[in-house]
Amino acid sequence: MHKSFTKPTRVYLSKMQSHILPISISNPFLSNRASSSSIIPISAAAQAGAVFINSDNYDGDDLAHSSIEDGKKVETKPLLPRVSSHDSISSTRLPSTSTGSVSFQKRRGTRTASESNLSDLRGGRRRFLCHNAGRTDGDTFSITRFGSKVLGYIGSGYRVITGFLALQCYGILIMPGVLQVAYYYYFSSQVRRDIVFGDQPRNKLDIYLPKNDGKNDDPKPVIAFITGGAWVIGYKAWGSLLGLHLSGTDVIVACIDYRNFPKATISDMVEDASRGISFVCNNISEYGGDPNRIYLMGQSAGAHIAACALVDQAIKESDVTQSTTWSVSQIKAYFGLSGGYNLFNLADHLNTRGPYKSIFLSIMGGEESLSRYSPEIVVQDPKNKNAVSLLPPVILFHGTADYSIPADSSKTFVDTLQRLGVKADLMLYKGKTHTDVFVQDPMRGDDKLFDDLVAIVHAGDEEARRKQVNAPPRRRLVPEFMLKLAAKISPF
Repeated sequence: MHKSFTKPTRVYLSKMQSHILPISISNPFLSNRASSSSIIPISAAAQAGAVFINSDNYDGDDLAHSSIEDGKKVETKPLLPRVSSHDSISSTRLPSTSTGSVSFQKRRGTRTASESNLSDLRGGRRRFLCHNAGRTDGDTFSITRFGSKVLGYIGSGYRVITGFLALQCYGILIMPGVLQVAYYYYFSSQVRRDIVFGDQPRNKLDIYLPKNDGKNDDPKPVIAFITGGAWVIGYKAWGSLLGLHLSGTDVIVACIDYRNFPKATISDMVEDASRGISFVCNNISEYGGDPNRIYLMGQSAGAHIAACALVDQAIKESDVTQSTTWSVSQIKAYFGLSGGYNLFNLADHLNTRGPYKSIFLSIMGGEESLSRYSPEIVVQDPKNKNAVSLLPPVILFHGTADYSIPADSSKTFVDTLQRLGVKADLMLYKGKTHTDVFVQDPMRGDDKLFDDLVAIVHAGDEEARRKQVNAPPRRRLVPEFMLKLAAKISPF
């Protein structure tokens, strides 16, 4: 470095300040409008010129060092603040101070602006979250509720599918017996099928007649039977096994059909059953039946339907203003097999096994109908006292291992009827399931239920009882191992 400058050199350096300092820089991240103004204005450049040359206050060495080194600093590292893309800056006025002070002030201003911008972002996020907190909670609740419904439907679908598969397997295992009974149903001359008794769909019944040996032409006792099927799959042909066995003991069996859900609700089913009973009471003599010895019977859902029809008919008869087509007095006794008679208790129980409570309520025509179609509740109504006195003897049959409809449903109904003065009895079959008594045991050829029915129907008829004792053993229809396996996988 030179120790000193000549006067021309000092003049040259003095003129350079106007070419070095007035710098205008455009920020490519800002809009054109913001970029049009100078980041460092002319007035600021003039003030900064004193940093390079102060004509009133210098000496040689200091001047030379300051002018060159500081000049390089301005050209290579201009004093510009870092601008956030979220800010809009039109101009920045530098204070009248040294370069170090200006840099410190700029760095501090930049940090403050950045912190301010970050604070705004954080605050905005907080405001967004707080603003949407209620909606988020609601969405979470809706999603949770929707998920619960989906899981419920999946669970319901799983139970329906597994129940359907179990029913198919059950049908396959008892198929040897089903085929033999089906052959009898379609080809036996003792069966009168599809006798119409009403104008509604499925208002038909089948009649199973005893063999006519020419020795006893007296009118035969009759059982009017209403099949089960969970109010959904009931069909008159399900009574074929009952008809096959009882017709062999001089008992006529009339299997009454009825409309099922969803084409009908319980009120329609009871109406169909009542029409079928009326037909039997008024026309069975044409088929060799005794109109004074008619027994009403139902199994499972059919037991409930038959009980409702019987109680409803008794209520109609107790009202002299109503006309009827058949009389409760024509029914010698009511046989209920594996039935449910209190729908409130039954709905809660079936909800765990099927049909589900929502479907069950639809079958029954809504929750308000549960009392109307619960025979156990109806008979306790004081206004139905006269109707209850008209009821025939009631005999209920139930298996103690029945998990589809617990045996307690029959026990409580019998207890209620006995308390009200109705003659009622309960016959329990130890260890028997919902289908054992009605399906598996008859296919074994060893049927306790049918023997008990015949003993009651033929009570006082010595000839009939003697014939039953001397009758050959019933034939087995299905191998034992298949019946045991069917009992284990039965969905009922």
